[in-house]
Amino acid sequence: MKRTVEEMSELLKLAADKTRLTILSYLKEKELCVCELVDLVGSSQPGISQHLRKMLNAGLLKERKTGTWVYYRLDTESHPYIMQILDYVPSQKERLAQYQSTQANACCETDCE
Repeated sequence: MKRTVEEMSELLKLAADKTRLTILSYLKEKELCVCELVDLVGSSQPGISQHLRKMLNAGLLKERKTGTWVYYRLDTESHPYIMQILDYVPSQKERLAQYQSTQANACCETDCE
């Protein structure tokens, strides 16, 4: 699918925000819920939700609802060039593994392994 320069510019601006880029880097590793991202990023729940909604509306993310929980993951098909950019973002694997090894992530069901 071909994109216009304007569309790509808007998506790159959206992804260039530090908080959103951090969220994308975590989601590159694993599907996560809002409460996990709140803990990992260190922002408020409304703030994280607003960032997620913007990225979801732009087609960068997909969501999956399980009961009262909503899990977010990257939409790797819609914008492959964003995924290539994320290859150059420092990995969050260690931080994510450290977070998951603690009980700090008891905020939601963790059935998305």
